Amino acid sequence: MALPKFILGMIFALAIVVGWSWLGGASTGTILVRVIICAVVIQAGYFVLVYAMIAGSAPTPADMARDAERKLKTTEVAEGDKLGARRSLH
Repeated sequence: MALPKFILGMIFALAIVVGWSWLGGASTGTILVRVIICAVVIQAGYFVLVYAMIAGSAPTPADMARDAERKLKTTEVAEGDKLGARRSLH
């Protein structure tokens, strides 16, 4: 979900909470507390949704190519060749 759509939806949801609380005869302090709780719950849900989308996505071909390139650039040396590798650096 795009951020502008999320913000617009959040504003509408909070407006509904305000209207519902006002029609229910709640005090200003109660309305404010309900709006804050609703905003926190919506924000936490959005965070969980975005995290789940990122965690569940498969790597793209660009990600795989970048990982392969990084593996080629690393200078991993076998355990027995560490002394020879140090000499070749100087």
